[in-house]
Amino acid sequence: MSPRLLTIFLFGLGFGTMLTFASSHWMLAWMGLEINTMAIIPLMAQNHHPRATEAATKYLLIQATAAATLLFASVTSAWFFGHWEIKSMNHPLPITIITLALALKLGLAPFHAWLPDIFQGLNMDTALLLATWQKLAPFVLLIQIQPTNPYLLIFLGLSSILIGGWGGLNQTQLRKMLAYSSIAHLGWMVLIIQFAPSISLMALLIYFIMTYSIFTLFKLNSSTNISSLSTSWIVSPVMSTLAPLILLSLGGLPPLLGFLPKWMILQELANQSMGMMATLAALSALLSLYFYLRLSYALSLTISPNNVTGTLPWRLTRIIAVMPLAISCSITVCLLPLAPIIITILL
Repeated sequence: MSPRLLTIFLFGLGFGTMLTFASSHWMLAWMGLEINTMAIIPLMAQNHHPRATEAATKYLLIQATAAATLLFASVTSAWFFGHWEIKSMNHPLPITIITLALALKLGLAPFHAWLPDIFQGLNMDTALLLATWQKLAPFVLLIQIQPTNPYLLIFLGLSSILIGGWGGLNQTQLRKMLAYSSIAHLGWMVLIIQFAPSISLMALLIYFIMTYSIFTLFKLNSSTNISSLSTSWIVSPVMSTLAPLILLSLGGLPPLLGFLPKWMILQELANQSMGMMATLAALSALLSLYFYLRLSYALSLTISPNNVTGTLPWRLTRIIAVMPLAISCSITVCLLPLAPIIITILL
């Protein structure tokens, strides 16, 4: 893709998301979501590969369905109340429909089946955009609306944590495993979003940092499945040493940064007298932890034979910038001691 087209599409991504951020009118928010969707589809299909074309087509159909549902619910709300304000919506029917439409856009369970297949058809850069930037606009809309039925978001959150962990157990493709990881992490954020939106935003920011680290590391090593991880040590020994720590941080183990949002979410659920929900979420996180440990084992304890083919990659010039990766890895591994400062700033 030419630099001019890439600049135009990236500008469309940013403009659509910012338009949704700045809008208090449902029509403007819908327009921002549509601009965002139209901008990322050419990026998804830029490889001219059948799997990439299939992923772009599936994404277009899914997002068009969610956008049409969102527009229908906002029109229904305008019919009931005579206005299009986002925060003034208080009727249970349009709020429920909009929540389900946003869940479809985000890929929350039980509307998650499209996400792993689309991840598998994309390269690492576009999959990273889909896992991070594309979550911002629907997530902000989900924060602004106030569901009349609190159990809907709890159901979406718990089912996403469970299915996100369960679905990644039997996968061998890294992009599908990262898709299920995205589903599980979004479940944690949605579980607490109606009680403490600031904690959800903090969890989203930390998830972005950890996801950028692991996606960029897999791209650096040219890894697409578990078997290819055994050659990562030859390509980049230092990054292969840090990769298990990043994966364990994604799993939420102390003393790594990923422990902070899960700890805060469980604490807030306990403060809301929802100990059973907190227990179910913590137990469901063990499923995700299993396939993170599986990847860590493939990275750190499995080394391929040192033959000519295996030693070739380190002689090749890498065109990826490693400084942002080094910064994000350092934050992911070492930032938990600064948790009081992070909580003070963000909460």
